Amino acid sequence: MLSNLPAHWDMEADLVAIGSGIGGLSAAIAGHEQGLRTLVLERSNEVGGVTALSQGQVWIPGSRHAAELGVEDSAESGFRYLQRLAMGYGEDAAIRNFTSHAPLALHWFEDTIGLKLAPIKGCPDYYYGLTNDSVSEGRLLEVVPFPGATLGEWQGKTRLSPQVPYGLTTQDIADKGGLAAMAKWDFELMGQRLMNDERCAGSGLAAYFVKGALDRGIPLETGVNALELIADGERVVGVRCLRDGADLFVKANKGVVIAVSSYEREKKLEKHLGNQLDSVSMLFTAVDGANIRLAGPLGARVSRVPEISMAGFNQPGEETEEGQPLWRSVMPFMGLPHTIVVNSRGKRFGNEGFYRSFFYQLDVIDGTTQTHPNFPCWVILDSQARAKYGFGSIAPGQDWPEGFGVVADTIEELARKAGIEAAGLAETVARFNANAEAGKDPDFGRGEQPWGAWMTGDKDHKPNANLGPVSKGPFFAVPLRRMGATGIPAAGLQIDRNANVVAWNEQPIPGLYAAGNSVARLETGAVMQSGVSNARGMTYGWLAAQHAAGRPSTLLDGAG
Repeated sequence: MLSNLPAHWDMEADLVAIGSGIGGLSAAIAGHEQGLRTLVLERSNEVGGVTALSQGQVWIPGSRHAAELGVEDSAESGFRYLQRLAMGYGEDAAIRNFTSHAPLALHWFEDTIGLKLAPIKGCPDYYYGLTNDSVSEGRLLEVVPFPGATLGEWQGKTRLSPQVPYGLTTQDIADKGGLAAMAKWDFELMGQRLMNDERCAGSGLAAYFVKGALDRGIPLETGVNALELIADGERVVGVRCLRDGADLFVKANKGVVIAVSSYEREKKLEKHLGNQLDSVSMLFTAVDGANIRLAGPLGARVSRVPEISMAGFNQPGEETEEGQPLWRSVMPFMGLPHTIVVNSRGKRFGNEGFYRSFFYQLDVIDGTTQTHPNFPCWVILDSQARAKYGFGSIAPGQDWPEGFGVVADTIEELARKAGIEAAGLAETVARFNANAEAGKDPDFGRGEQPWGAWMTGDKDHKPNANLGPVSKGPFFAVPLRRMGATGIPAAGLQIDRNANVVAWNEQPIPGLYAAGNSVARLETGAVMQSGVSNARGMTYGWLAAQHAAGRPSTLLDGAG
């Protein structure tokens, strides 16, 4: 390892976390509790990271919350669940490390910083019923609403989500009928929470960890862009940063934790590592692959698993605070009754009610024609869907924004306006409608997947919560764009069981750690399960701090 020591240091700590999401903050808090001086560096002017943009769910196998519900569960069962679904793309050691330590980390943060989580009752694992190691409820947890005013001067500097309705919990929404039943949501409660700044979802989860850092006097340095890791020839000892146009040298006596999410806003990395062509992003612009850029020169090993494809749309006039288009995922809307998604031939190509199945089809290549047959694609909905369900920020029955997709009185006219093969769309709609009336989808099994029916179905719609005919005009077609998976990347830095980043020789790089979505998803492989990303950020930050403090976890000593 080459030495690039600076002539002086501007700041000093024992453990330096780069990134202020759950990964960086958990490392800083856990390090502080182990007696280390810790410091958090954040590139943007707000703290909370990508965690604040998430649904805020945390997936933990074998927690005390499941036991309180009377659900029989264990870390070992969680290991078997992920191992089965990883399809061989994961690594057993990484899966076991995560599932064994995640409940310990969770309970530690609940007991130490006052993190308050509750199980989402009735919410099953994604693959409930497919494997005996799935559970009907108890693993998916979410935060109890967080009082934003307790952040003091950091209240306005702790990130909020522009896409996720952080005034309601997932449980609040589920109890009123779910995502499909927007008209039944308790908007009075939402209004009260927003007025009082009581934060749910990812905005609340991030705030709990920001508060945990503030309560311990841990410095949160914003507007600091980490440019280069500094080594002394043997280990990582600091970071060269840029603040206000000038170099800032930060010394790290015990280590540096990279917790900067992914590379989603960096087009070349998204294309070459993620294989996402011309994709758009829901994330702020700081998420640009700093994990790869920082650790790469030290020989850090980068590993890749199958991509989590997504698709989304932008409504006219909606922008982020950075002046970028505000992109929304189509996932909550495309599985509703009276709605389908079709390709340019007018054909459905997957189960719209379960996004994990559906989005994989976007990237299919037809080797005969060297095309992506399912992209571009459009979500099609009729006036029944418009009357009953929301779409993006458009409330049920609200006027459709001018210039948003295309609108037509007939399916054939809609196809012509959108550039879809008219005969193909008419044939698809006729077949879909006949089956939907009977509550069946023999083509793709829509509505048969438990999590999809629970999350995106209309529980009052019979006989199938996800199926209803697309039959009443006017009809609407919205073109979809490929979209990054909210910072959950295909590729990342490989770590060992202590969250040490490893080199290409698979040996740890002394003094260098990683947490969260900066880390390769070797504990999930080909599977995605809501709540895992937040859980792995919390868990790996916790493990990194213990190792940096000289007290690494011994839980798996002797394990194969």
